[in-house]
Amino acid sequence: MRLRHLALLLVAGLGLSGCAGMNPTQQRTATGALGGAAVGGILGSFSGNAGLGALLGAGVGGAGGYLYDQSQQSRGGYGGGRGGGGYGRGY
Repeated sequence: MRLRHLALLLVAGLGLSGCAGMNPTQQRTATGALGGAAVGGILGSFSGNAGLGALLGAGVGGAGGYLYDQSQQSRGGYGGGRGGGGYGRGY
């Protein structure tokens, strides 16, 4: 049991270190996938299949994060669109 916890911490640390240097689209997609996997795993555990719930949740969350990013880009959220020079509202 202790080895499992150590392996989980190692995997989590490696996953977080992989986020360095990502662009905003990748960050939002990854955040959505991570959140979706967490919620899906919790909800799936109620029906007895946490793995499938996490897998489906990650897919839905990743797609949601990507769509949210595309929405922000079309509004000029970070550098694109209406004269935005950086991260912000573009005005």
